[in-house]
Amino acid sequence: MKIERLKEEIREIGDPRRVCYGNLRHTLEEILIIALCTVVCGGEDFVDMEDFGREREDWLRGFLKLPNGIPDSDTFRRVLERINPNELSKHLTKWLATEREKRAVVSIDGKTIRGSGNEKHRAYHVIRAFVAENQIVLGDLATEEKSNEITAVPELLEVLDVEGAIITADAMSCQTDIAEKITEKKADYVLGLKGNQTSLHDDVELYFENIPVNTRTVTKEKGHGRIETREYFLETDIDWLSQKPKWTNLNAIGMVKSTVIENGETRSDTRFFITSLADISEFAYAVRKHWSIENQLHWCLDVIFREDAAKMKKDSSPLNMNVLRKTALPLLSAANLGRIGIRKKMFKAALNPVVLEQIIFPSE
Repeated sequence: MKIERLKEEIREIGDPRRVCYGNLRHTLEEILIIALCTVVCGGEDFVDMEDFGREREDWLRGFLKLPNGIPDSDTFRRVLERINPNELSKHLTKWLATEREKRAVVSIDGKTIRGSGNEKHRAYHVIRAFVAENQIVLGDLATEEKSNEITAVPELLEVLDVEGAIITADAMSCQTDIAEKITEKKADYVLGLKGNQTSLHDDVELYFENIPVNTRTVTKEKGHGRIETREYFLETDIDWLSQKPKWTNLNAIGMVKSTVIENGETRSDTRFFITSLADISEFAYAVRKHWSIENQLHWCLDVIFREDAAKMKKDSSPLNMNVLRKTALPLLSAANLGRIGIRKKMFKAALNPVVLEQIIFPSE
């Protein structure tokens, strides 16, 4: 049963409380399951967790013992301030048990939790690896500076199973050691190219400006009052590129031209890439899928879960709440409740425990 698997995973998480004294009134599984249910229903803080527990106590007793009733808000606060967010993320991701496709696109990008800073630490910047096809966070790593992405990305890749995947990242991660680490993990890469690699960027741009490239594909999308045309170009004959020996498994350079017509106005954008891919269809697919980390993850965390407005700042509580939100998101996205958005699903879950059960334990 999925609830039993969830309990098993939570039992593997180190309890930050003084368990040796044997006087704990509430188990870790009680606290974390109630916290997750609260977030799925749109709750935002520790008081909401206590309120949710008291309102849904009869329902919760269907799968939790709760010998001492519902934990109070201070109990939720103490646990979520002190529990290890990496452990929590690891075991909740494992519980979700979403199998990524072997040739999935894994997008890597960072997002700052803007309300998480205090006098002791700056706002946390979280680097995430997001599986576009499954809309699940494969892993993440917190830093205190956006600039730390360069060193954090190889560290994150080291602990992930990305064999066979296509790793995409923006220009900040266009680094030789990152390309080397991706190749070492038996994956392919598509890395954005900008001014941080000035010489390489200029050579690639100059090439596409002056040399006809026959390997080309086009996509066109219409919707929301706009028409967007994307032209993808890929060049695999790059022995002329002086920087090629520095980049592990560099097989091609790419360019994407985007033209958007909206409200009678036309705007264009051109982006350049380096990649280990040699197939233009895979290149085009990976470039399109990369933006899912912004549209399907970061936007949802900001707009739907109001993450940047969250008031939790102390110790690990901002990171652990982030873990609960990114666990709730794929559960809500996958829930088959008709053609309604995530906010409506959260509202229905808050109103009806049967709906909440469908979302969290869909196979039971």
